[in-house]
Amino acid sequence: MQTLWTPWRMKYLKGEREIINDCLFCHLLAKNDDDETLIVYRGQHSFVILNRFPYNTGHLMVIPVAHIATLEDATVETTAEMMALSQACLKALRSIYVPQGFNIGINIGDSAGAGIPEHMHQHIVPRWAGDTNFMSTVGEVRVLPEELPTTHQKLKETLPSFL
Repeated sequence: MQTLWTPWRMKYLKGEREIINDCLFCHLLAKNDDDETLIVYRGQHSFVILNRFPYNTGHLMVIPVAHIATLEDATVETTAEMMALSQACLKALRSIYVPQGFNIGINIGDSAGAGIPEHMHQHIVPRWAGDTNFMSTVGEVRVLPEELPTTHQKLKETLPSFL
């Protein structure tokens, strides 16, 4: 039996998170430390960030810079850039990880499952046949084969070539 170590997840599992009085996404964007915050790319109206608690390796989020809660509050420029960044993310993820599919979605509001309902964001989750196994369904544990800083660096280097 092999041991799979994911020490960065312990804070999440214990419910220990940095206390932030303002919006988490606005807070991360303002930090201006893309390596620490896992921001992959900054656009004019939106940015791409690696999900710190991913469903799969390469789980990205495309987020408007403007603090808005819902899609209908976004400007045309913001939604256009979000879609362009989403296309580039798909291309970058395909070139690095060769996923067989993707889940892409926006959860708007608490009842729709939005984890941060006050700031809209779109998830891009790479998928492979068989990526849901007994560890997730029985053990309530996800197995990620790559550390987040490594994934961040790969995407940060690759994504701009698709923009």
